[in-house]
Formats: sequence, structure tokens, C-alpha cells
Amino acid sequence: MDNAVVIDRLTRKFGSFTAVDRISLTVDYGEIFGFLGANGAGKTTAIRMLCGLLLPTSGNGIVNGFDVNREPEKIKQSIGYMSQKFSLYSDLTGRENLSFYGTVYKIPAHRLKMRIEELTGYLGLQDFIDRPTGPLPVGWRQRIALAAAILHKPRIVFLDEPTAGVDPVFRRRFWEILYRLADSGATLFVTTHYMDEAEFCRRISIMHHGRIIEAGQPRELIEKHNQPDLQETFISLISGNEADG
Repeated sequence: MDNAVVIDRLTRKFGSFTAVDRISLTVDYGEIFGFLGANGAGKTTAIRMLCGLLLPTSGNGIVNGFDVNREPEKIKQSIGYMSQKFSLYSDLTGRENLSFYGTVYKIPAHRLKMRIEELTGYLGLQDFIDRPTGPLPVGWRQRIALAAAILHKPRIVFLDEPTAGVDPVFRRRFWEILYRLADSGATLFVTTHYMDEAEFCRRISIMHHGRIIEAGQPRELIEKHNQPDLQETFISLISGNEADG
């Protein structure tokens, strides 16, 4: 199976409001795929459906071989997910949080201890792993959250605005870590509204008002729409979509 994610006309409504409107896309195993859009575009709702956290109103989807409508619990166990909002326990240390998540994923105790030490070194957490996570700077909390997401070595990792609120230097360092993850074979599905982050992705889709209005490799989209960079491409597409709407 070559596709990590396949979705067809996936839709989510909240009452009369359509948050995600018939989106379709495929993501290959081993690629970094960027979900680009402004806040409120529907990215988080879409990713929550792909992670088995929210059932679609209509449409179909397969994530890591499991059906988003019929097998959401299997999806949750097979993927890694890093939410937009810091979701670990603030009064626990990083190590305690990872130990807790390890039991959720049913990782044997001896393997879990080794895995936490491995991730502590891999993510440079030596000075922070035994501190309560609540008072830590945002960037270091995000690294611990990433450690929790990849603790069980999932083939697919979903990251929802993983560097929101982080300074540009730390964002670039975080992306260096993500590249290392991709090089090790992980599939990364990243939502972002930062243009420089989108350019790190192999492919991107641009979402607006719940719909995917364009998709492809960043450089190809820039050339296709005859723009100087991705930011101008994004603005042009959004403006054109607003005019058509």
C-alpha cells in the first residue's frame, strides 16, 4: 500500500455551517505533506477527522489502512498526533507525561524506559525532561509533545500547527527535527499558516473556507500562478477564490 492517507469528498458540518467541504487528496508514505490555510480555513477540523477524533458528516477516508468512518479507534492507535493546543499534563514532568502515554500505547516497561531515553537525546530534552511541563517555554513544551506523538514509532504523524507561538529560530530547529523524522521513514502531515514552513513540505494543499482550492509542490504552484514566492501565490489564490465566490 503506497498511500498513507486517501480521502474522497470528506465533509464535516456543524449544524448549518460547513467546516470542511468535500475535500479529496492522497498522501504517500514517507512524504512531508503540508496543509496550508489561514486560521479558520478548516484545517484543524479536517485533521481531527483523519486522526479518528471526529466523525465525518459525509465522504470517505482511509488512514494507514483504516476507515475514518468505521475504524476511528484503530486509527488513533496507529498514528501519532500533536494537537495545536498543548495537551500534556502541565503538573507532570516530561518524563512522567511520556511514561503515562507509553502505558496508553501499551509499550512494555523496559522498552518504554529505553524509548524515553532515546527521545530525550534525539530531541535535546536533557535539561527539561524532569521538569514540570507547565512552566516550560513554549518551544520546549512542543518538543515534549512531539516526543509523546512519536513515542510508539507510528508510521504517520499528524502535527496541527506544531510551531504556533514559537519564535522563528526555534521553528527552524523544530523543522530540522521533522526532517530527521522524515528521513527515518515517518510520514508527516502538517497543518500550518506559515509560508516558510509550507516551503519545507514536499507537497502542499491550500485550504480556504473549508475547501481545497489548490494542491501541488510549492515551487510548481509558484511557477504555475506566475508569482515571486509562495506567500504571493497564496494571496493570489485566496483573492481569486473570494472574487469567484
